[in-house]
Amino acid sequence: MHPPLLVVEDDETIRETIRDALELEGFVVTACGNGRDALQIIQAAASGEGFALVVLDLMLPGLGGLDLCRKLRQANDTTPILVVSARDSETDRVLGLEVGADDYLVKPFGMRELVARCRALMRRSASQNTPSKVLQHANLSLYLEECRVTRDGLDVSLSPKEYRLLELFMQNPRRVWSRDKLLEHVWGIDYIGDSKTVDVHIRWLREKLEENPSAPQHLLTVRGFGYRFA
Repeated sequence: MHPPLLVVEDDETIRETIRDALELEGFVVTACGNGRDALQIIQAAASGEGFALVVLDLMLPGLGGLDLCRKLRQANDTTPILVVSARDSETDRVLGLEVGADDYLVKPFGMRELVARCRALMRRSASQNTPSKVLQHANLSLYLEECRVTRDGLDVSLSPKEYRLLELFMQNPRRVWSRDKLLEHVWGIDYIGDSKTVDVHIRWLREKLEENPSAPQHLLTVRGFGYRFA
């Protein structure tokens, strides 16, 4: 099911036309004809999932569209807002965007364009609200999608093997890894070489990540077994 949308438009014919077009696309639509009702509806919905998008006319009785938009942004409401208005001057469009609207569509407009703009705004909002995939432990952060590591907020330059080792450790905290298992996961099962390469890479990681590499706090040696991350 598509997320819920709110349509705020005082002209009943336009309001119902927009509602019908969006509902035909599968959206759940709430509609009202003035700004004060819209504000109350939005505030009531905030206790739940809220709205994925507001389609907002500017020429509203009581509380105007610009004032409603301004109130929402002042309340730190980040719901995407698509303004639909007969005001077509550059000044009007700029003002609408400056008070917090995310897009501005001039009347008259086609329903296909309206739906397309709604979808685009919701995609943009979803991408901005998606949390980055980050592994964190103490002063270390590993950004999975960026293949980046920071220590105390500063970037740390790691080789691909060093990064993969740290990623494996941080994804499996407290697990003890033998050299053979680390070679299998990081270097691959076809690796032919000395297992001491693991020790070398662990030493390099400690030099880059530990406050005192000689007395590590994160990359620990488990005598007789291998290494673990703490």
